[in-house]
Amino acid sequence: MRRYPERPAIVHHGDALTYRQLDELVRTLAHRLGTEPGVVAVPATHTPDTVVALLGVLAAGGAYCPVDPAFPPQRQRDMLASVGCRTAVGGGLAQPGVRVVELPGTTTGPEQNEPEQNEPGQAEPEQPAYLLFTSGSTGQPKPVVTPRRAISAAVGSLRTLFGLTAEDRVLQFASLNWDTCFEEILPTLTGGATLVLDRDAHSGSFPRFLRLVERERIGVLDLPTAFWHELVLHLAEERLALPECVRLLVIGGEAANPARLADWAALDTGRVRLLNTYGSTETTLITHAVDLHGPLAASRDRPWAAGDRVPIGRALPHVYERISEQGELLIGGPAVALGYLGLPEATSDRFGEDAEGVRWYRTGDRVSRAPDGVLTHQGRLDGEFKVRGIRVDPAEVEAHLAGHPEVHAVAVTGATLTGRSALVAYVVPRAAAAAGTLGAELRTYLRDRVPGHLVPSRITVVPELVLTASGKVDRAGSHRLHSARGAGEGSGTAAQLPEPARH
Repeated sequence: MRRYPERPAIVHHGDALTYRQLDELVRTLAHRLGTEPGVVAVPATHTPDTVVALLGVLAAGGAYCPVDPAFPPQRQRDMLASVGCRTAVGGGLAQPGVRVVELPGTTTGPEQNEPEQNEPGQAEPEQPAYLLFTSGSTGQPKPVVTPRRAISAAVGSLRTLFGLTAEDRVLQFASLNWDTCFEEILPTLTGGATLVLDRDAHSGSFPRFLRLVERERIGVLDLPTAFWHELVLHLAEERLALPECVRLLVIGGEAANPARLADWAALDTGRVRLLNTYGSTETTLITHAVDLHGPLAASRDRPWAAGDRVPIGRALPHVYERISEQGELLIGGPAVALGYLGLPEATSDRFGEDAEGVRWYRTGDRVSRAPDGVLTHQGRLDGEFKVRGIRVDPAEVEAHLAGHPEVHAVAVTGATLTGRSALVAYVVPRAAAAAGTLGAELRTYLRDRVPGHLVPSRITVVPELVLTASGKVDRAGSHRLHSARGAGEGSGTAAQLPEPARH
C-alpha cells in the first residue's frame, strides 16, 4: 500500500480512498482487533468497509469470515458457532458471546485520538487467512479453512495472469460472501491498481451497468459466466459495443455456452481478452485458465457451435495437477486448503498427502486433456452442481426440506429453466398433508433457514419418487418422471436435466 500512497485504491460511487488512507484504516482496525483475534466475522456488503475489514483482519493475524447480512438469522448463528467465532466487525453481527469491534470511519480516516499503530506481526504461512462455507450433505454448510500460503501463491499468479498494472481499474462485482471477490480485491490492491465499487453494477440493468463501466473507465471485469451470457445477448440484440476501456473480461463459475461464444466473436471484441477460468473454494481462487477469444487466444479452425465443450484451461504456475484413472482432476500444491473445520471425515474424504508430502484435493470433476495440455470438463463424479455459480450439494437442500413435518420424502436436482441453471425439488407429502399448499409452505420454510441460492426455483408435490435397485432415491429418474408436471405447475417451460455440475 505504501508504494502508491496518493493513488486511488478504492473508488466507491465516485469517491476515492487513497492507498495512504486505506493503509491507515487497515492499521487502525488491526490495532483494535488486537493480536491473534481468531476467526472474525464481517458483514459482507459492497462497500469499502468490507474491504477494510478483510485487510484489517489479515493484518491482525486473524481469519476473515464473511457473513451475508441477507442470510436468515439462524443461518448466521449456525455459521458463527461452527467456526468458533468470538469477534465481529461492526454491530450487524452482534450476538451473545461475540465481541464487537467497530470500524474506523472510511470517509474521514482514523480518529485523531487513536494511539500510534505498531507494525502488524508476521503471520505464519499455515495460519488461516479466511473461512468460507460450501454446501454440505448433512444440511449444514462446511467451513473451508484457507491458509495464508495459499493466498500468497494464488494472488501472485493472478496478477501475472491478468497482466495487472497500477493503471488498471477493476470492478468489484462478485458477492463479498464468496471467494470470487478475492480475485478482484487482492490482485488489484497488491498491484497498485484501483478497485471500483458502485451500486449500478448490481442494478439489474445492462444499460446502467455499461454506463458505469464507461464512466469509471473499467479495464478489467470478472463476471459470473451466467451474467456474461446475458450481457452478450444484450449487446448482440441491441447491436451495442463493449466500452473501449475494457481490455480483459474474466468469466467462471459454470460452463460457457458455445452459442454465446459465437455471439461474442461476432461482436467487435477482438481487442478484449476473454479469459475462461476454473477453480474451487478448496483450491483457492483460480487454478486453471484459458483465453477463449481476443489477442492471446489460440486460433480456431471453425466458429463455436452447439455441442462444443468449452475448455477450462491449463494449470497456473502455482498449481500441481493429476488426473486419476477415473478421469477425476486432483489439485495439489501450496494453494490447497487445510480442510473443513471440525469435520475430519469430510476432510479425509477430499484431502490427502502423497509420499512426497504434497497436499492434494479431489475436485470431483472429470476432465480430459487435449494434446496442447488444455483441460476440458466432462461432468461430475458426484451429485453436486452449480447454481448462480455456487457449488451446491443437493443433499443439503433435501435435509432441510425433510425437516418439514409434512414432508415424507424429497428429491432435489439441478435443471435448466429458461436457459439458466436452477434447483428443482420433488416432494412426497405425508398422508395428512395439504398437498395443494405444501409447495408454497416449503418455500417460506426454506427462506427462513437457508440462503436464496438453496431455495429451489420449482417445488413440485408428487405422489412418489423413483428409487434405484438398492432402494435409494433416484434424483435424475424422479426428475425425468415428474418434470413435465412440474413445468405445468410452474413457468410453463419444460425443465431439461443438465450435466450434474459445471466448473
